Amino acid sequence: MTQDPLTLYKLIVLYMLNRVTFPLTKAQVGDFILEKEYTNFLTLQQVFAELIDADMIKARSNRNRTHLTITDEGRTTLSYFENRISDSIKAEIDSFFISNELKMRSEASVLADYYKSVSGEYEARLVAKEKDVTMVEITLSVPDEDTASSICVNWQKKNQDIYQYLTSQLF
Repeated sequence: MTQDPLTLYKLIVLYMLNRVTFPLTKAQVGDFILEKEYTNFLTLQQVFAELIDADMIKARSNRNRTHLTITDEGRTTLSYFENRISDSIKAEIDSFFISNELKMRSEASVLADYYKSVSGEYEARLVAKEKDVTMVEITLSVPDEDTASSICVNWQKKNQDIYQYLTSQLF
């Protein structure tokens, strides 16, 4: 029985999201699928859109990242059709996660965003999570967008050091 390639790509995305306990970004899923040359970028964007429209995955955007999670509907669908994904593709996905899980988990658990407040200042909102538990959440008010943007970039790089400093000073 032949299979529609778009269906296979959707199943691969669902399988990937079902294999982790944290959200994956579109870029992380895309890195795997495009690196393996299963499909091209435009088709992958169509796959994401159709899965979101069918309520099989949820997408949450934060600055320049879109985080994806599988829904109950997506899990149910995957349970019916997972056998359509070859064992070799499943092995490649598992290998990808073994090689990249720590990096992907870190990217998903450290969030930074900024916005213009009603007072005209910019507020940088910084969050570090571990297994869905918020470890630290900080909101800093700053006078301009460049500073807020810089804070968000530096939070991605230095969040562990900042968390350790705060806990050492407060405990």
